[in-house]
Amino acid sequence: MNRQDTALLVLDAQVKLLAVVPDHERIQWNIRRLLDAAAVLGVSTAATEQCPEKLGPTAAELQQRLSGARGKLSFSACACEELELFERWKSDGRFRVLVCGVETHVCVLQTTLDLAAAGFEPYVAVDAVGARHAVDHETALRRMESAGVILTTVETAMFEWCRVAGTPEFKKISALAKETPP
Repeated sequence: MNRQDTALLVLDAQVKLLAVVPDHERIQWNIRRLLDAAAVLGVSTAATEQCPEKLGPTAAELQQRLSGARGKLSFSACACEELELFERWKSDGRFRVLVCGVETHVCVLQTTLDLAAAGFEPYVAVDAVGARHAVDHETALRRMESAGVILTTVETAMFEWCRVAGTPEFKKISALAKETPP
């Protein structure tokens, strides 16, 4: 990945959904670090909300870093033609999409499989996704990897986007990496 060819997609990081996922504070913290790194490095970002009228909004800490989240009913963000997001990313030369959010075995899984089918190279930040049950989370990660989705971590992604040390951007990314987890 690099900052020119990658986009960051935050799936359904809504308060009500996060609340039922074990270790949700760490997941939200990692999503926030990805958003902060994306802002520093100019990585395009987007977010979705699953049935926002029933499941509520994106967590406030994340919401303030996004230019709005698009509501959806389908589990896969790719099934939402009204997003027009993926066509824009393709035309901008962004063929890699780093996905984070919840839940791993539903929206994350279906979105990454659809991204791959649409010709994108999907990545998943394994420490920025989660599910209510460990078996669903682990099985979904294995299934995605066997389908060609690339598994990575938040810090790996941040430094991959950054590429070099010694720049003002590197100092900000390094500070994000040194943060103490919740």
